[in-house]
Amino acid sequence: MKAKIFIFLLGLGLSLSVMAGTPVENNWVPQDNGTRYGKDSLKCLINLSLYSEFYKQWKQSHYKGEALQDAVGPWHWTFKNCPRATENIYIDGARMMKFRIRKAPPNKKPAMIDTLMMIYNQRLKYFPYKYGTSIPQKGEVLGRAGIALYQVDPGAYKKAFKYLKESLDLNKQNALGAVYIYYFRILTRMAREGQADTAAVINAYDRLIGYANDRIKEYKAQNNTRKIAEYKNIKAALDYSFQPFANCKDLVRIYTKKYEKSPENEELLKNIIGTLEDKQCFNNNLYFDANQSLYKIDPQPETAYLLGTLLLKQNKTAEAIKYLAKSTTMADKDRVLDAYMYMAQAYQNLNNYPRARELAYKALKINPHYGMAYVLIGDLYAASANKCGNNDLTKLVAYWAAVDKYKQAKRVQPDLADVMNKRIAVYRQHFPTTEQLFFYNLKPGQKYKVGCWINEETTVRAAKK
Repeated sequence: MKAKIFIFLLGLGLSLSVMAGTPVENNWVPQDNGTRYGKDSLKCLINLSLYSEFYKQWKQSHYKGEALQDAVGPWHWTFKNCPRATENIYIDGARMMKFRIRKAPPNKKPAMIDTLMMIYNQRLKYFPYKYGTSIPQKGEVLGRAGIALYQVDPGAYKKAFKYLKESLDLNKQNALGAVYIYYFRILTRMAREGQADTAAVINAYDRLIGYANDRIKEYKAQNNTRKIAEYKNIKAALDYSFQPFANCKDLVRIYTKKYEKSPENEELLKNIIGTLEDKQCFNNNLYFDANQSLYKIDPQPETAYLLGTLLLKQNKTAEAIKYLAKSTTMADKDRVLDAYMYMAQAYQNLNNYPRARELAYKALKINPHYGMAYVLIGDLYAASANKCGNNDLTKLVAYWAAVDKYKQAKRVQPDLADVMNKRIAVYRQHFPTTEQLFFYNLKPGQKYKVGCWINEETTVRAAKK
């Protein structure tokens, strides 16, 4: 291939210096006359073809072959003399320059890095729009420039940060995913070095996670699993960089200011809740207040469920029940079951045993094998024993009904057997004695209806000595 190109060049009377190439770091001002192929269109096309062919060979070698050295000279001539020929001059040139910088000795790198940045600047000058469209590409190109600069010269992070910040400001969620990562990585570095504060880090994290979620939502609508995975990985990278700054105290302090300023901003509320949940910052007023504000704007049953459980922890039982009652339309039946059980326990604490039992049975309609519902009912019966009787017998018969429920609990949920057997052993001690049964003309094994609110048929049993 090289021989064919060499003969071709000789036939046109071109200097061999084209292939050798002048130093790439010198004489960079383009000298075209405003046309696509510059002052000498034939020479431009030849050099464009030469560099493209050698670059292709280098690419086919997985960017490891020696063809790069042959591509540099004609590429440089093309860049300098016909910069409008094709945008590939800048795309390919950036890759070649980054590779050369990595291989260059330290004293050569600064000039080569300047050249790399010039490549991106020239690309924007001659190709300000995406190919075949009128869509500006300044944000994308600046993003690529910032990433490239940080990769080849981490010490120039402040300059790289400016490129990346402008890219995000221009393109917002449509910025390159890698821009999210490098921008945030540099910002956290600046914060560690005292050049940025924690608030800036949290604000940036908030913004970028929001952007990533928007992209994931967009790609889910397109059923684009590859891009969904990509942006989930981006979120993971952001989380990793954010971890040292993710202490609850600072998060709550900064988000509280935002919340107080815009308590009805739905997007802000979701971001606050999402971040606090991710970082497990639940024990604060902000988490509850943000959820309560969100519920007022968008009364979803899932939010009602969360508010109900939070209120239970605050011992605000009556208020908790109101929210939990509104949560029973959730699609997640397991959580609906939990909502019924939370309400049942709340009514138990309010000494409203009939309502507590009613809700426990609603939980059993969802899952007949949920033994804990029977346990709760048994506890209600046991707690009612003394209140439901007016003599030494009737004050004990509720324990029969309680033990019935404990037995039922272990039948439907065998893993409760050990706990239930212990509880049954305790409450058997409270059964009426044989003498008491005889006095009231009762015999073990007889059917007996427990009165009071329990109103349930059971079996007569004597306490075991």
